[in-house]
Amino acid sequence: MRAVDLMSSPVYVVTTTDNVAYARNIMLRHRISRLPVMEGEELRGIITKKDIAYRLRQAEPIWRRRPIDSIPVEVLMVPDPITITPETSTRDIAAIMLDKNISGVPVVENGTVAGIVTKRDIMRSAYLRGLKATVGEVMGEAVTVNRYHSLDHIIETMKSKNDKVIVVNDDGSLAGIITETNLAFYDYLNERMELPRKEVKLLRRSEPAGQKRYRYVVEVSAVAEDVMSRPVITIAPDAPLQDAVGLMLEKEINSLAVVEDGEIRGLLKRDDIIKEVAK
Repeated sequence: MRAVDLMSSPVYVVTTTDNVAYARNIMLRHRISRLPVMEGEELRGIITKKDIAYRLRQAEPIWRRRPIDSIPVEVLMVPDPITITPETSTRDIAAIMLDKNISGVPVVENGTVAGIVTKRDIMRSAYLRGLKATVGEVMGEAVTVNRYHSLDHIIETMKSKNDKVIVVNDDGSLAGIITETNLAFYDYLNERMELPRKEVKLLRRSEPAGQKRYRYVVEVSAVAEDVMSRPVITIAPDAPLQDAVGLMLEKEINSLAVVEDGEIRGLLKRDDIIKEVAK
């Protein structure tokens, strides 16, 4: 199969001068994760939900200075995006996505954006029907955060691990999951178009062997339980990979928590499956 067999067309686009709020609303309305950025007929860049999500840290100066309805797309976009031709093979597309850590590539023909191929398009392709592995053979490590961890901590963890995070309760049980989608599309703005503030009490011991008490009050913009998705869709490690693909497509999700006997064993991501395609 080739790009022309997989690509979505026509493509939703924004211009360099459109604001980030407008781009975000297009993504939400059409349930997409990336937009080519055009200047006239020329492809100048691409903006994704990850570009928006990872800029929500409280320490990020741009959010303190201007709300997203006054930040032009050009500020956050990735310039000069990687492109493919209509004849690029599915295996080559998968390899490019993994090598460059991207989830979608515009298809350009004769200097014009003809379509876009995303990882979801690959997941829907007939190419995956031959996969024989089990979930446990392909899954990766589960990166976890506590349900009371701050938005800043979550973003830093996701950026450092380049991964989604599973949210756990104090006893280690599964509470939720946080992806770039949760961050980018979280309704984080207050009436003044600023990040809201909230107080969180943290358990601390007064001495090394002492009893835990609510001693510190920390002001944060949001915590994990505000942002996470729940309930989490799970799968067993011995399940066929084909079952996982079907479940992801049915639920329109990109990852599954791998659980066995009530314990979190790992996380199966769409990228883990794309790697099998690129082999």
